[in-house]
Amino acid sequence: MTQIEWLAAALVLINVALVALRSVWNYPFALVAVSLYAVVFYDARLYSDMVLQGFFFALNLYGWASWLRARNDSGVPVGWMDQRARQQWALVTIAAWAAWSFAMDRYTNAVAPWIDGAIAILSITAQWLLARRRVESWYLWIVVDLIAIPLFAWRGLYATSAVYVVLLGLSIDGLIQWRRAAASDRVAA
Repeated sequence: MTQIEWLAAALVLINVALVALRSVWNYPFALVAVSLYAVVFYDARLYSDMVLQGFFFALNLYGWASWLRARNDSGVPVGWMDQRARQQWALVTIAAWAAWSFAMDRYTNAVAPWIDGAIAILSITAQWLLARRRVESWYLWIVVDLIAIPLFAWRGLYATSAVYVVLLGLSIDGLIQWRRAAASDRVAA
């Protein structure tokens, strides 16, 4: 465990706590955290998670702009996807996971290409849906946390694994808060 990992972990916790509160100020913390985690995951040979940080950086920039435009006096409005959108996202996510994980397994020395690939692809989908202010993002974050906790502990990234335990709790809290908010907010598909 390095100081970079500890700092990244702390910034992620601040970021997710602010996301659960629907605060646009989560994004500066996220941008620094993902930059630091790219280095951490490279050193751990978790290449899917390393590349994922680049996607997170770009999606966080997009999300920041989107949330700034959508912000109102009661925070950022959130909503649900329709059934068709859920099915499309599920199919695209499964196909992307299979293709990405196959490539990581075949062309790199990644230590857990299929599990790491699942974390990466589910995280990309969750982050995109989070940027679009969709409640479903929290369900995906819960799955990501449940997969990531044992993987990161196995790789000796104990601080990161512990962070994902806390993130699991924050994701459950975020889901509860966003479900409540979605009951009163109206967001266009």
